[in-house]
Amino acid sequence: MRKWFSDLFNSVLRILAKTHLLGPGPVAKLKYYQMLHRWPDLKHPKDLNEKINWLKFNGDTSMWPMLADKYAVRSYVRDKGLGDTLTKLLGKWERPEDIDWENLPEAFVLKLNNGSGDVVVCKNKSELDIPATVAHFSKLMKIRCGFETSELHYTKIKPLVIAEELLDSSTQPAGSSSLVDYKFWCFDGEPYSVWACYGRTPSEVYVNLYDLEWNVHPEVSVFTGHYKDGKGAIPRPESLPRMLEIASALSKGHPQMRVDLYEVDGKVYFGELTLTSAGGYMKYFTQDYLIEMGNKVKLPSGNI
Repeated sequence: MRKWFSDLFNSVLRILAKTHLLGPGPVAKLKYYQMLHRWPDLKHPKDLNEKINWLKFNGDTSMWPMLADKYAVRSYVRDKGLGDTLTKLLGKWERPEDIDWENLPEAFVLKLNNGSGDVVVCKNKSELDIPATVAHFSKLMKIRCGFETSELHYTKIKPLVIAEELLDSSTQPAGSSSLVDYKFWCFDGEPYSVWACYGRTPSEVYVNLYDLEWNVHPEVSVFTGHYKDGKGAIPRPESLPRMLEIASALSKGHPQMRVDLYEVDGKVYFGELTLTSAGGYMKYFTQDYLIEMGNKVKLPSGNI
């Protein structure tokens, strides 16, 4: 689908959703068709995308706004006894204009607590274009996230700008220019596989799916111009056993969850939790693998 048409489609869908001219269920089905070129079966969901969308409307989503909030989730991580995995919080602000630049260190990360792909990495504060950064976040904060994808838990998150310490990416494997993002797919406390992403830029990222023994499985991925074949270049992380313990503890009690972690010099750092990966419209795994993972999701009330 051409980008201009996709952007127009999303804008119309957002307006219809925000004005309640179209309910969340129909919006999700239209978005699903736009992304995956088929209609979802939400009465008898099978693959992971369908089950994520089923959970949006039928599951217990009461914790989802807190878990998806990159600031509020820190309390959840601490309550699980994993406060040592949190990066240092340097500040939070309701308005980008109020960011306390003077008291921030020379290097830091800025992000929205409800955003995705909006991170500003500052390695040298003296070189940061502060007016452009303020304008960047001001524009993003005006967007009400979650409507056109029927991820209604995001609409319940009060937007904040947060600053965190910048983790050192210079020691990452395979010469990655960015931190390796270890995304653990978990089903009610049981880690199942790891999607490793590295060399991330605004236009591309290198990816591979690993099992828990760290065997690479390129056959389950759909590589594109954006999602490029990492060719199994990421070695087994030193702290994999600890990562699995953390992923298990954080995902326990949830039918499905993606737990994102980092490793720097053998220490594990928490990234984020995701209940609706890609909104429930994932295109980077094969249909067979989406069904395989969907089979691991046990829906409540005996629904399968």
